[in-house]
Amino acid sequence: MQSSASADRWCHSHILNEGNPLAERNTRWAILLTAVTMVAEIVGGWIYNSMALLADGWHMSSHALALGVAALAYSAARRFANDGRFAFGTWKIEILGGYTNAILLIGVAGFMLFHSIERLIDPMPIRYDQAIAIAIIGLVVNLVCAWLLHDGHAHNHGHEHHHGPHEHDLNLRSAYLHVLADAATSVFAILALFGGKFFAANWLDPLMGVVGSALVAIWAVGLLRDTGRVLLDAEMDAPVVAEIHEAIATSPIRAEITDLHVWRVGKGQYASIVSLAVDKDIDVEPEYFRRQIGIHEELVHITVEVNQRERP
Repeated sequence: MQSSASADRWCHSHILNEGNPLAERNTRWAILLTAVTMVAEIVGGWIYNSMALLADGWHMSSHALALGVAALAYSAARRFANDGRFAFGTWKIEILGGYTNAILLIGVAGFMLFHSIERLIDPMPIRYDQAIAIAIIGLVVNLVCAWLLHDGHAHNHGHEHHHGPHEHDLNLRSAYLHVLADAATSVFAILALFGGKFFAANWLDPLMGVVGSALVAIWAVGLLRDTGRVLLDAEMDAPVVAEIHEAIATSPIRAEITDLHVWRVGKGQYASIVSLAVDKDIDVEPEYFRRQIGIHEELVHITVEVNQRERP
């Protein structure tokens, strides 16, 4: 005869979001700066026939979208913090938005690549002075945004209560790293425009457009992979899975994991359902094993089921 029971630890408010007001405010400022500069670069690149400038502007749109998703996630977490419909919080709004943005960015990369190749085949005159001025402004804005986001990330790091790099605000960190990549793209555009102006290397400008489209595509594919992994709950190779196995294997009471499910419910936060089998003569409550597993703070929602079995 088998008996089973379950134990559950639930901390809804913790899963939702601890909040990072400084990061949210700085992100909104970064969105404003980025959007204004993005429009200026795209319009300027179109008017002055610079594919490098257009590429930089469209690439800047990629992190404008990423910053927008981050701001939406902060806002949604606050707005629905007490809404019981969101069993595991509102974090996946950010993930779903990122997945959608990645699909759009693949289209943007294709658009950039098509027109860059078109300009390589059929070059047009470029007004270098104006294009260089706008590109330099874009670089400055990228550096300012990087400073804003780094400030928010440093603030979040200083108030971190968990341990390990996976517990930081990964959304803010990814936006910060992407802004740095945009700054590099701006440098490429400026170098291409100077090369065209002083060395008559007009082919450099559309070539940098091709490079820019490749950067957008690479980032979009990476974002699709990372967000798709979360949306499909493909987390069974996460380090926390090995930690659960180790906790049960080293328990003084012998038990065997017969079923295990782990999925992510927040930034560095996981839920888990664990089914265990123990010998029939062992009388143990599921709470015992839940405490064994619960030493890992990234597990914020744990359900344990214990079944008794005949000793082989």
